[in-house]
Amino acid sequence: MLFALPFPRIDPVLVEIGPFAIRWYALAYIAGIVLGWRLARRLVQRPPPAATPEQLDDFVTWATLGIVLGGRLGYVLFYRPGYYLFHPWEALAIWHGGMSFHGGMLGVVLALWWFARARRLDLLRFADRVVCVVPIGLGLGRVANFINGELWGRVTDVPWGMVFPGAGPLPRHPSQLYQAALEGALLFALMMALVARPGIRARRGFLSGAFLAGYGVARITGEFFRQPDAHLGFLWGGATMGQLLSLPMLAAGLWLMLRSKAAPEPARAAPPAG
Repeated sequence: MLFALPFPRIDPVLVEIGPFAIRWYALAYIAGIVLGWRLARRLVQRPPPAATPEQLDDFVTWATLGIVLGGRLGYVLFYRPGYYLFHPWEALAIWHGGMSFHGGMLGVVLALWWFARARRLDLLRFADRVVCVVPIGLGLGRVANFINGELWGRVTDVPWGMVFPGAGPLPRHPSQLYQAALEGALLFALMMALVARPGIRARRGFLSGAFLAGYGVARITGEFFRQPDAHLGFLWGGATMGQLLSLPMLAAGLWLMLRSKAAPEPARAAPPAG
């Protein structure tokens, strides 16, 4: 018999009052948006400035819509298109669960493009500051996945393996916590270290590329320990859907970093003659 740690059973519902319930998963989204917003207000002002704090305040609503609508649509299209083709009315039932980061990312990219165009902001420079705070929400979301006992890992014999409710009797990797560390804590530390450097901030698109590439590596790595979705299983070459969707992100991130250039230095005045 394999040794397994007991799964800490935490009620997914924090507070329930009549028909209304506050869930940890919803709080993760709210906390990620609020904390990211407060930090991004400071980041957009660092030289060279990308936007005003007031413009960042306005963007929060756009980003929230991009996250929720894009995340849900991405889940419908990427993970369960066959089911929702015959049950289209359920695609709007967000309270039943089912969100895709890759869909949410596309939603935020669209929101960034639309907002920057409407406010006449430099798209890449603005995106460079916004992406730095995204790992906050990613990390909190993975912790919420763990609390919900969902998206568990593959069967393992490591000493910290856990038996998750509904996942059978064998211990599994707590892959939600691995992903919280990789996509959340480590990626956040990387982005904070990069955005603190004036030379990096001056390179339009570098931070956006670093985030895309960093997330791609973190997600691909974490998926090696995560159990694939039962209705999808392993796909081409033994890869999971999460890994396949992360490959274009990795490629786009590397391309953005390679093409980014430092801002031209101001011309120096010629020395006086004589």
